[in-house]
Amino acid sequence: MRVRPDRAIIRIDWIQRVIDHPMKEKIQKDGRIRRWGQIAEMGDKYLRVILLPDGQTVHKAFFDRSFTP
Repeated sequence: MRVRPDRAIIRIDWIQRVIDHPMKEKIQKDGRIRRWGQIAEMGDKYLRVILLPDGQTVHKAFFDRSFTP
């Protein structure tokens, strides 16, 4: 995930913040968990973190341009 230049700026503490205090959560059909959180340090952009079904392992994290709260 952190190899892509557009995702290299995502800080680990932002990911942890979204995991711990999501503003929205959705379970996908495959069991993966989507969580969103607003990141003030990035101009209030919304970070989507996708976790594996265990609820702890991060599969992917990116700024979700299409998310609306």
